[in-house]
Amino acid sequence: MELWELKQKQSLPLEQKIALSKQRIREWYEHWNGDVYIAFSGGKDSTVLLDIVRDIDETIPAVFCDTGLEYPEIKEFVKSVDNVEWIKPKMSFKKVIDKYGYPVVSKEQSKYIYEWRHANEDSKIKTVRWNGKNGGFKISEKWKRLAKSNIPVSHMCCHIMKKQPFKRYEKETGRKPFIGLLAYDSDMRRTQYLKKGCNTFDTKNPSSKPLGFWVEDDIWKYLKTHEMRYCSIYDKGWDRTGCMFCMFGVHLEKEPNRFQRMKQTHPKLWNYCIRQCGVGKVLDYIGVNYGNMDLNDYI
Repeated sequence: MELWELKQKQSLPLEQKIALSKQRIREWYEHWNGDVYIAFSGGKDSTVLLDIVRDIDETIPAVFCDTGLEYPEIKEFVKSVDNVEWIKPKMSFKKVIDKYGYPVVSKEQSKYIYEWRHANEDSKIKTVRWNGKNGGFKISEKWKRLAKSNIPVSHMCCHIMKKQPFKRYEKETGRKPFIGLLAYDSDMRRTQYLKKGCNTFDTKNPSSKPLGFWVEDDIWKYLKTHEMRYCSIYDKGWDRTGCMFCMFGVHLEKEPNRFQRMKQTHPKLWNYCIRQCGVGKVLDYIGVNYGNMDLNDYI
């Protein structure tokens, strides 16, 4: 798909988007003979996805991965939804960061830093990740000091905490996923959507993203016009419901950032994250204020 085609789809009225999404859902459902499931995070996007998918077949199971990093409000909301299967990772966040490193800056940069640190001195990847030779992507100049620090950095958290549990579920059940990702959310997701579209059948990891061409306003409009329940976390000032302790992109946020807000809304979890998991020392190193100042200073 070309970028202009995506923009054209993103500008369609909501009712047309719903119709297109249902068409993609039916194609996916029929291709796999109904052996499908909904990857349900409890967030607003997957809540809308679940409603549309179950309008076609109300028996399709939703699957929630309890990583231990979700907001308490998310878990409470998920418990209120019918026909949800809970799965868990084999490692806790604390064990993941102890073994591999912290998820910081971005998934790409943490991956490059991890690969550079663990490559042999005379290997090609060592040179590519530092200098970007031969068309390879490299560690940003800004984050080379992080690469040289003693702070463990890794991209493995998402893989171990989320991807692996879902892959085990798929292997055990034979089901293929509906995922509530929007191309609108990030440059990386837009690039992937332009390359693959909504339904990817002939790949190593088949998946359907039938809301891929929606934008955030569509999600809220759907929730309101259909008078749907959604997680209360959004009414407390949060606009994202990903993993609470993840540091990807926090250096780009305006204050109060996610950790400053967490200190006020979830102080016990903030204390565990910042002090016991050591996230505070990482944020100190990259120059991000995580709540040393009173949030009233930002109001």
